[in-house]
Amino acid sequence: MHIEIRNVNKSFGSHQAVHDVSFAIERGKLIGLLGPSGGGKSTLLRILAGLETPDSGDIFINGQRVNDVQPQLRGIGFVFQNYALFKHMTVFDNIAFGLTIRKASKAEIRARVGELLDLTGLRGFEQRYPHQLSGGQRQRVAFARALAPRPELLLLDEPFAAIDAKVRKELRTWLKGLIAELGITSIFVTHDQDEAVEVADEMLIVQQGRLEQQGSPLHIYTDPRTAFVAGFIGQSSIVEQPGSLPGFERAALADGARAIIRPEFVEVGRKEELAFPSAAVQGKVRHVFFRGAHLELDVEVGDNRLSAHRSLDQTPLQPGEDVAVLIHRMYVISEETATMVENPLKIDPLPVHI
Repeated sequence: MHIEIRNVNKSFGSHQAVHDVSFAIERGKLIGLLGPSGGGKSTLLRILAGLETPDSGDIFINGQRVNDVQPQLRGIGFVFQNYALFKHMTVFDNIAFGLTIRKASKAEIRARVGELLDLTGLRGFEQRYPHQLSGGQRQRVAFARALAPRPELLLLDEPFAAIDAKVRKELRTWLKGLIAELGITSIFVTHDQDEAVEVADEMLIVQQGRLEQQGSPLHIYTDPRTAFVAGFIGQSSIVEQPGSLPGFERAALADGARAIIRPEFVEVGRKEELAFPSAAVQGKVRHVFFRGAHLELDVEVGDNRLSAHRSLDQTPLQPGEDVAVLIHRMYVISEETATMVENPLKIDPLPVHI
């Protein structure tokens, strides 16, 4: 493995920011480090960079234990969310900074900066100062500066947080292509699930200093290992008594069980619209929200409130309308584990004879 963290712990006073975290990353992977505020993401990034020292545990980069290696000697590029560019330096000098510190020759600096100007689409801007650039351009300069010394590992701490939504989406696509082209192992911290799912080859989900799960975005979304991951990834409704819902009575057998139901697990409509009407339960539409590509429904089912999606091609439902609600599946949460449960009441509809 290219990057390994083994049993790392870090506390600040009585607060344990990182609790026995271990993971490994293959060379060239783009990893999204995702979790709630205060979950330990930035601390892990700073430990990898050498800006924080772990209380225990080991960090390996390219097979070398680097716990005692100075940050500047670890072969790491760091991109901050606020760019951290030198305001008094031109784009060229900002990108060249790391190479200048390493006393590279002027010819080497010119060649490498020119290569990165082309790679990041900044050719023609090299004599401008940061205040003369857009937010997206400044972030590209920050990427180029981090890449200039040819680091082993690129760390990005909320790299798109200070950029507006449209430019952020463009930069996400650009970054994924850039990392794939360069083949450099990269870890980026983000609060944005869409960003992580769109960009990352793998995700690391952390909360309260613990690693909850590692895997591809698809694997984590479809097979969450813990209650936290099931509720954190994607949009979810929490049901406190899942056994009260038709088809899920056995879910109540787990002591203290709760359930997480995602919108795509719920089908809402008039009874004749459903493929399995016998498995549906009555509900009432409380709110309808337009989400661009679909409508989002807030539906009341007994004591529970669920979210569901409805296509714009279907006849709109109105607030207050009685509807049939079919719950296809749910994640049942018991003792902090998540188990997928399918609705067994779904049966194939009777064949139509012509």
